[in-house]
Amino acid sequence: MKYFSFLMITVFASVILITHALAVNADHLPKYSKVYDEKSDPFKDANAAIKLAQETQRNVLIEIGGNWCSWCKKMDVFLAKNPEVYQKLHDEFVLLKVSVSDSNENEAFMKSLPPVLGYPHMYVSTSSGKMILSKDTAELLSGEQYSKKQWLAFLNKWQSSAVQG
Repeated sequence: MKYFSFLMITVFASVILITHALAVNADHLPKYSKVYDEKSDPFKDANAAIKLAQETQRNVLIEIGGNWCSWCKKMDVFLAKNPEVYQKLHDEFVLLKVSVSDSNENEAFMKSLPPVLGYPHMYVSTSSGKMILSKDTAELLSGEQYSKKQWLAFLNKWQSSAVQG
């Protein structure tokens, strides 16, 4: 009985520590990984994201969208409701959110990328800045909802250790 109690306390403490680590991790994400900022310089943010990707041996996931975009909001809600996907995304990639809107199309930055098919749109870049994927996020849907299975398969396929570059 004492062993079982000790085991339960250990498991409970581990869950608390993991939950705390997830919350702290989110607090320490760079601003460009958390929000679409119309006033942000995407070239400056991209350089910072690439530097962080090099330091942490991750790829960069560039997410093009904006605060006006309903599917971008749905994706954020999906990630918030699926901590396994959210955590894997931030463990395996440096997320760079680039805002495009009527008031700031970030035209010069967007010209440096393959064409966008719809919003949100994602690109994967290696830590050296080599573009390796342009992805329509509709491919991550199952019906009208983002799919946990599709997201995890995507993240597994394009994480740094799975891709040479």
